[in-house]
Formats: sequence, structure tokens, C-alpha cells
Amino acid sequence: MPDPATRRRAALTLAALAAAPWPIARARAWPAKPVKLIVPFAPGGPTDTVARLLAEKMQSVWGQPVVIDYKPGAGTVLGTQFVAKAAPDGHTLGMAISAHMINPSLQPNLPYDTTRDLAGVSQLALAHFGLFAHPSFEPNTVAELISWAKQNPGKLSYATPGAGTGTHLAGEMLKHMAGLDIVHVPYKGSALAQQDVIGGRVPLLFDVLFSSMPFVRDKRLKVIALSSPRRAVANPEIPLIADAVPGFSAMSIIGVVAPVGVQRELLRRIGADIGTAVRSPELAARVAQLGMEPVGSTPDEYDALIRSEIDKWATVVKTAGIKLE
Repeated sequence: MPDPATRRRAALTLAALAAAPWPIARARAWPAKPVKLIVPFAPGGPTDTVARLLAEKMQSVWGQPVVIDYKPGAGTVLGTQFVAKAAPDGHTLGMAISAHMINPSLQPNLPYDTTRDLAGVSQLALAHFGLFAHPSFEPNTVAELISWAKQNPGKLSYATPGAGTGTHLAGEMLKHMAGLDIVHVPYKGSALAQQDVIGGRVPLLFDVLFSSMPFVRDKRLKVIALSSPRRAVANPEIPLIADAVPGFSAMSIIGVVAPVGVQRELLRRIGADIGTAVRSPELAARVAQLGMEPVGSTPDEYDALIRSEIDKWATVVKTAGIKLE
């Protein structure tokens, strides 16, 4: 039998828990079972690697298995829909990429509302988009490219990994903000787009920086500028499109979302745990090796970014009249 002092301490603890607001007590009890991390695209690639690294790290932090569940399809819509309709108890989270902010404009009949049905947990990382060219392309700067394009309207084309991608919309943003008449040439993936630019069949390429930089080092491509609002940590020598086109900003954003309804204190706790993990030297180094920059934001910061990106891409899609077939 426990002694009187032990019984008093236990009674005080129970009383404190009983007096605590229910959401706080519930947040402390989380996770009560394995956590699902929904990946809304097929396995493979750097973003999938980030998901697996995160799952492994959070499993050790939370003391419960973190199980990756791949649900690819419809440009990340199927997997994101699963997250939106999951129980809002913090045990189902989802990976989100830039398509999360672009889809509301490109797919008007989404089976969920991106801002009303989903909540940001933490931005994990960002990846830079680059504007590349065949080495024989005469302009070497954005200012020179704009001047050349205006002198040769309709004669300049740019390749991307596909219609409706962030790189495609970056090209359309450049067309609109700089007042250019240039033609989009979509491909099914970066590899095909890269090879046609390397082969001289298309002069320009918008692509993720880490994907095309090996060809720059081999002198089969040249990089003109980044579309990000700030220079890349790994490549600070590369200038920005924004240097010549003020306000230009387009980048790949990777994060974690949850169904709306997860108690706010619990959401902040999950976001803080993920942020601490992403910024840890070990995980930050692995993310950097994949060509990305670790972030680890709060839920409020990520929510604000999601909303601003949705508004930005809606303007680009409407102005360019982009429609997916």
C-alpha cells in the first residue's frame, strides 16, 4: 500500500488534471497511437526523402510509430483530400508541396477547401527555382533577356517539367511582370525538359535549382537567375530575377498540414516539435544535401504563407488564362 504522502501527491496530481482545461489535458496525452504521415505523391525524389527523414526523426521524439502512407493522384489532390477528411486529433498529418497553394486556382472543383479544411503545421523547407539557358543563348542576365525578348516578340520559348507546375507559373509570372511575349513548352518531367534545352531545341528552362545545377557545372547549361525572393544559401553568387523585376517571387515550398479542428495548443506543439527537428544540425544537413533549405516555421507562419501563395498564384493563373486539360 502506498504511504499517506504518496497518496496525497497522487490525489493532487489527479485534481490538477481534472481542473485543467480538457484541450490541454488532451494535448498532453498525444500521441496515443501511431501517427500517419500522408504523402500525396508517388515514392521517390527529394521531397519523399524529406518525408522519410522527418518520419524517422519524429518517431523518436514522439515515442510512437510515424507511418508514411502514399496516396498519389490528381496532382496531390487525392492525398490532401484524405488529410482534410481525417479525424482532427493530430494522428493524421500530410505532406504539402507548392501544388497545395496552386491547385485552388487550377482546379476549381477541389473536393475540399484548402484554407477552411486544412491547417498549416510547419513549413519544412524551400527549394529554389532557377532560370537556365543553353550556353549559346546570347543574353546572360535577366535585363538582357528582357531586352532581347522585347526586340523579338514571340520568338522566345521556355521549357518546364509540366503544365501547372510551380516552374510553369514562374515563367508566366515573368511574362506578365516584364511584359514579354514568350512561349511555354511543357514536358513530362525535368529530365525531358533539360535534355531539349541542352540539345538546343528550346533556349530557356525554368526548373528546380538542385535538379539542373549539375548541368551548369558540366557547362551544358548556364544559369541566368533565381526566381526566389532571396539568394540561395548554397549558391549566393546566382543573382535574382527580382533584381531586374522588383517583387518577383516564386519558389518551391514543402511543409506539413493537418485537418482543421486539431486543438490549437496541440497543433502548436506538433509544429514546434517538427520545427526543432528540421532545424537540428543532423536533419538540416540532410535537407541541405538534397538541395533544399530547412525552415521549421510555426503553424501561424505557415498558414499566412499558404494564404499569400494562394492569392499570388490565383492572380498569375487568371492573368495568364491557364487551364489544365
